[in-house]
Amino acid sequence: MIEISELKFDEKGLIPAIVVDTESGAVLMLAYMNEESLKISLDEGRTCFWSRSRKKLWRKGETSGNFQQIVSIKADCDRDSITVEVKKAGPACHTGTESCFSEYIYGEDTEPRTTDEISESFSFHSLYSIIQDRKVNRKSGSYTTYLFEKGLDKILKKLGEESTEVVIAGKSGNKPDTIFELADLTYHAMVLMAEMGITLEDIRKELASRHGG
Repeated sequence: MIEISELKFDEKGLIPAIVVDTESGAVLMLAYMNEESLKISLDEGRTCFWSRSRKKLWRKGETSGNFQQIVSIKADCDRDSITVEVKKAGPACHTGTESCFSEYIYGEDTEPRTTDEISESFSFHSLYSIIQDRKVNRKSGSYTTYLFEKGLDKILKKLGEESTEVVIAGKSGNKPDTIFELADLTYHAMVLMAEMGITLEDIRKELASRHGG
């Protein structure tokens, strides 16, 4: 572990921050942080950048609701740039695409998918399949892998924390925050299910038994 004071900010007090999706490994965006925004990011657990054009702090998702929950932050070998691994709630790019990097200079040019298109292909079953795969094939740097490696106690601790966050968000009456926290809670519940060998079908059957199928 290194301290913020050991990072090499440029002459304007900035350091490049490459934001990466913890599940897919995809590069989402490149932004800049100064010492203040990095400290805010660490304190709040969500990305906060320095806007070079507006000359002000910029909390990602503050207006759009597309927050980025930080999983880890790493410095490169020269300590003059960082990667920020996140769990995202919505697209990274203001155009509506999942990543800001969507225009090819070389290689196969494919039409970037919008958030709606991503949503159409998403299902609880596909998410659970990814989680189950992470339990068997431990992908380095994956937050899901980290939870499985830490074991049941860590998973239960996170589930409890996320439950509390849902209560706090719901009590505040903030719908986007409540959706974000409910998504976190659902994900962590699925990790517990995979850890204990509980399937989505098990849950469906239990609910069906309570509500007459």
